[in-house]
Amino acid sequence: MNIILFETTLQHKNFLPFTFTKPVADLRIGILTIRQKWEKHFQQTVSVLTQEYLQKVFPAYYASPNLFVNAALLPNAKLLEALKTLPNENVLIQGTEILAFKTQNNSQFTTDNILNFAQKLLVTELDFTATLVNQRWDIFKLNTQAIDADFSLLTAGRESAKLSSTNTVIGSSEKIFIEEGAVVEASILNTKSGSIYIGKDAEIMEGSMIRAPFALGEHAVIKMGAKIYGATTIGPHCKVGGEVNNSVFSAYSNKAHDGFIGNSVIGEWCNLGADTNNSNLKNNYAEVDVWSYADDKNIKTGLQFCGLMMGDHSKSGINTMFNTGTTVGVCANIFGSDFPPKFIPSFTWGGAQWLRTFTFEKSLEAIQKMMERRNLSLSENEIEVLKHVFAHDAKWRK
Repeated sequence: MNIILFETTLQHKNFLPFTFTKPVADLRIGILTIRQKWEKHFQQTVSVLTQEYLQKVFPAYYASPNLFVNAALLPNAKLLEALKTLPNENVLIQGTEILAFKTQNNSQFTTDNILNFAQKLLVTELDFTATLVNQRWDIFKLNTQAIDADFSLLTAGRESAKLSSTNTVIGSSEKIFIEEGAVVEASILNTKSGSIYIGKDAEIMEGSMIRAPFALGEHAVIKMGAKIYGATTIGPHCKVGGEVNNSVFSAYSNKAHDGFIGNSVIGEWCNLGADTNNSNLKNNYAEVDVWSYADDKNIKTGLQFCGLMMGDHSKSGINTMFNTGTTVGVCANIFGSDFPPKFIPSFTWGGAQWLRTFTFEKSLEAIQKMMERRNLSLSENEIEVLKHVFAHDAKWRK
């Protein structure tokens, strides 16, 4: 069965700025990305149907029959069985949400017309509750559930590497899983609230304090004396220190020094300067509002705690202060005293006193230098994606 994770145009907009550079399916929540979860469950490669400008980097592969699965849907064993038994030319729904459909039609759909096709198929209603990630703040809001599910998926029938005796465990050590090559020394690991997963060749330096649920991706590093509260994910190749609470770092991003990040989502290839802090609670304890690309205005989140949403390749200088519910686009460079605006468009340079366009050439140079440190580089197609983002956010830049 050929499997394609599809997103709609509205879903793409709801998850901006993170989906400027990647499909919804490649968002990280829990230990794995959504695509990786489905591949692990189905034990096969899956492709994605995403926005046209992203398709050269993230192509869809069609066959017959095709099983199309909503890219914002989090998998589990019960849902997997429902999808495997879904008849051809049937759509699986939950309320008004289209979760999946199976068809012999191998037409190449778009994110605009795929729902119109699915709505014409025979309906199968789901008889249990499935979880959809609907908004970008759901990434940290649902992270406890996602870490627990991924922990079970990745560790079933396997034995953890041995935990060094220099560590202190509060709770059950059976809730700690350490992959091959990982190093954890002289740290406090508290599993009373969930599981702790340490990825391959990752490191937790001495003096760190970790409260579950917690996930550390492969080759990632927790710096000395860090204080990490669950539910937090530090993605592959990240370096994180200081204080972090209920946040998700996607991959290749750094917060190597002191400072607080809470109830936040940090994209890929970001760098937070020393003593960068975000507010995650308003002084009057009111509901937090955030900028919405889909609505072109601030909208309510329904949350009392909501921090920073930072897109890929963005950076902050030392002592940067982000206000409650701040959205930062792609390739922004934020610095200076006082709080910068709560919405900072992509390719912006500056802070509270002034914001200017970060020229494409200068920003591309900074990206290439950062990636070269990891022996990586942008492809020509990835550069074209960034050009699209540069043009998209031009109307909001000064």
